[in-house]
Amino acid sequence: MNERTFRVLEYDKIIDMLSGHTVSAPGREMVQNLLPYRDRDKVISALVETEEALKIMVKYGMSPLGEFPDIRSHLRRVEKRAILSPEELLEIGRVLRTCASLKEVFKSKDGLNDAGINVIPNLVYQLKPHNELTNEIFRCIEPDGRVSDSASSELHSIRRNIVRCQEKIKELLNGYIQSPQYQKFLQEPIVTIRNGRYVIPVKQEYRSSVPGLVHDQSASGATLFIEPMPVVEANNKLKEWMLKEEQEIERILARLTEEVWKVREDISSSFEILSRLDFIFAKGKLGHSMRGVVPRIVDGGKVNIVNGRHPLIPDHEVVPISLNLGYDFNTLVITGPNTGGKTVTLKTVGLFVLMAQAGLCLPADYGTEIGIFQKVFADIGDEQSIEQNLSTFSSHMVNIVSIVDNVDSDSLVLLDELGAGTDPTEGAALAMAILEFLHNSGAKTLATTHYSQLKAFAMMQPGMENASMEFDVETLSPTFRLLIGVPGKSNAFQISKRLGLKEDIVEKAREFLTQEDIRFEDLISDLEYNRTKAREEREKAVRYLREIERERQRLAEKESELESARQQILRKAREEARMILRQAKEEADQIIKELNRLSQVAAEKERNRAIEQYRMKLKQSLDRLDDELVKEVRPSYKYHEPVKEVRLGETVYISTLGQKGQVLTLPDDNGEITVQVGIMKVAVKLSDIRRVDEGDDAATAVMSAKKPSPRMTAVSPEIDLRGQTVDEALLNVDKYLDDAFLAGLKQVTIIHGKGTGALREGIHQYLRHHPHVNSFRLGKYGEGEGGVTIVELK
Repeated sequence: MNERTFRVLEYDKIIDMLSGHTVSAPGREMVQNLLPYRDRDKVISALVETEEALKIMVKYGMSPLGEFPDIRSHLRRVEKRAILSPEELLEIGRVLRTCASLKEVFKSKDGLNDAGINVIPNLVYQLKPHNELTNEIFRCIEPDGRVSDSASSELHSIRRNIVRCQEKIKELLNGYIQSPQYQKFLQEPIVTIRNGRYVIPVKQEYRSSVPGLVHDQSASGATLFIEPMPVVEANNKLKEWMLKEEQEIERILARLTEEVWKVREDISSSFEILSRLDFIFAKGKLGHSMRGVVPRIVDGGKVNIVNGRHPLIPDHEVVPISLNLGYDFNTLVITGPNTGGKTVTLKTVGLFVLMAQAGLCLPADYGTEIGIFQKVFADIGDEQSIEQNLSTFSSHMVNIVSIVDNVDSDSLVLLDELGAGTDPTEGAALAMAILEFLHNSGAKTLATTHYSQLKAFAMMQPGMENASMEFDVETLSPTFRLLIGVPGKSNAFQISKRLGLKEDIVEKAREFLTQEDIRFEDLISDLEYNRTKAREEREKAVRYLREIERERQRLAEKESELESARQQILRKAREEARMILRQAKEEADQIIKELNRLSQVAAEKERNRAIEQYRMKLKQSLDRLDDELVKEVRPSYKYHEPVKEVRLGETVYISTLGQKGQVLTLPDDNGEITVQVGIMKVAVKLSDIRRVDEGDDAATAVMSAKKPSPRMTAVSPEIDLRGQTVDEALLNVDKYLDDAFLAGLKQVTIIHGKGTGALREGIHQYLRHHPHVNSFRLGKYGEGEGGVTIVELK
């Protein structure tokens, strides 16, 4: 790989793009020195770094490494035992703080090892942030580079004295400024500083009226800056304190520099690691900006590019190419019109090889593979040299001679317009000879040409293949698509005709072609037509697949919406059922309460009549609520009118029973038939029969019989809750009190035991708010005392 190859493939522009993603000076220097590796292990290692950087950027949304200063000169000064300035110490502190923040980001390995990320975390774990030194630096030095008052108690005291002196001086000078006696002597009523001393501006003619030391005068000489004699001593004292401040600051900086010197090797090592990480993350950021992928490194000199995009062409202009070389053929001859993209294809392949071997991502799709080439040669562009008196052909030939002398089986050769610039017959013959030599040497070769002879030559040679840049004759414009396996067709006649050249001239030109030329061009036309039709069919199939996928996604979303609606309806139905049951319970409790009251106060006959009325009212209420509960569940069947005749085995609906059954007998003299309903055989009138639709199996789920009213079962006058938790006991007490109330019991006993008293307290708390409870008390002697509770029901 020589300098000319890097220049014609514009490798330096890729380096400039990569340099723009660095955040430090040493990182940029590493980028500027980056050359493609030739060792396979080094290439793979460099690509692993880049791939890890990409994965980490995806995980954190950005590079975790921020900008940091270059401290190499500071470390050299420390090595020579020089005292660092506050700014230099701050920059060292920023580097150490960057180390600490990176270690914090990578503190947890969650998800990193699973993603195969090891190299970058291992580098981060070697960083030594020295947090104590970092904290001390930022404690002693303010962000603006000023040594903080809190750096030492001595400095704090000195600065307080300086402030006092300054205030005293200003007070003395303000006496001059505000004094009517001296105001006429002053040029301006202000206090200023000259040579580090506080002074006042005095008019030149009143020099003798203000005794003191003259420190400066204005440019015109009309104003003298005088330090009055009463202020001299105060200014001297201020100077002494300021000198002490400088000495204390010097001592603090020397102490901090000494701490840096002790760990200088750790700082230097950490700085080198940060620089390396900056270089690695720059590679990741470049790959991310190009929407690139890490290529797979394969054995041998092979190239397989899947939808590769030239990295220096804007995204909205570039046309992806797919190309392979070194698999089924080692030499690829590309033909096509001028400005059709042949040269861009050559540069894309060459640049991809250089970038991959430099450990960079490639702007292509997954599946891209690159082999390791020891040499990359490129003869691209017109390098005519006037000084050397070389023509275009000669210039190309000088470069090709150098390629031929140095090429081997591990080489990639890129030749643009091979054989151009001389007699077409001789140029084509020379081009075929050069291609054959390169092919026999084992090199992988890409060559572009306009010669038809080379198309036929590539078709006849094993291990060689044709390719062409597609051209749309209708629009007279290239599509920039690379078609492998199809030689490019000369479009000179079609283009000339569409541009207005007379028809007879075009036809005359056709007559000059040989029959072999015509048959070859016709063959190319057929191949190009078939390739175009195949691509159109493929694009149509892809479009249909996308439409099917969109429809499948729409149906899935619709199904999800229906399921959500079904769940919402079920929730609403359950809530309504709970409300109906609650209402039924309240009505039942009220009726039973009235029945119990009547049993105590009314006469027997009147009581029995009232009880029967309430019993019927209760039954009607429960029947109504039961109907409401099942009306939403019961399917709405449309049964036919009463039938006049039935068939044996026919499924019918019995309106009086609300059930479905099968006919066992035909109507007798009384108009009755026998119907099988479940396990029972029932005799029903023909007028009660309705016909149902055949196959309507869901009708069997209809239950028209009303739910039986709850039976008044025998209820024990006591319940034993010992050994239960409070929650378990309360559930059992609630059910027991409902049963006891319905059974008409007036007094019940709850056995809870003594124990810790928690169960008893929980039950008492519950009984205080129970609607059936009138009062309760602990048991008396002989009743169980504190181990039981006697409850009086309403």
